[in-house]
Amino acid sequence: MNLKDKMTFHVIGKTQKMKTTVKSKQHEIIMDEPPLLGGNDEGPDPLSYLLASLAGCENVIANMVAQEMNFDLQSINFDVKGQLDPRGIRGEAGAQVTFEKVWFKVSVVTSEPSERLTELKEKTDARCPVLTMIRAAGIEIEVDWEKA
Repeated sequence: MNLKDKMTFHVIGKTQKMKTTVKSKQHEIIMDEPPLLGGNDEGPDPLSYLLASLAGCENVIANMVAQEMNFDLQSINFDVKGQLDPRGIRGEAGAQVTFEKVWFKVSVVTSEPSERLTELKEKTDARCPVLTMIRAAGIEIEVDWEKA
């Protein structure tokens, strides 16, 4: 794949009540809801996958940026939470459907000084499609990077 070309991402899926099975290339992703919401809890719910996508995307971009910066990036740990008002997905008027707020804590294992970590964070956050999509949706996001 040439990173100068447009990239197309494609998934296909099928459902069985609340369960959604999605294929991406040779990988299978199962999403479901807990029994309380009518599912069988056979996989994480879609909103948890969205939060996981944020962590995965930031990791990929951080590693790309670290390579460009010659930054000693040994590993990254993530703690991601999202708060949602369930009235929105139940269709109640005036309630927000998206996350109201996302908390994104990043702990970086590195020998680099804090100024370089700040530079890595700023460049990564600016280039991460998932983070920029969350911000573009008007969702409040609290991002905190620290050295482990």
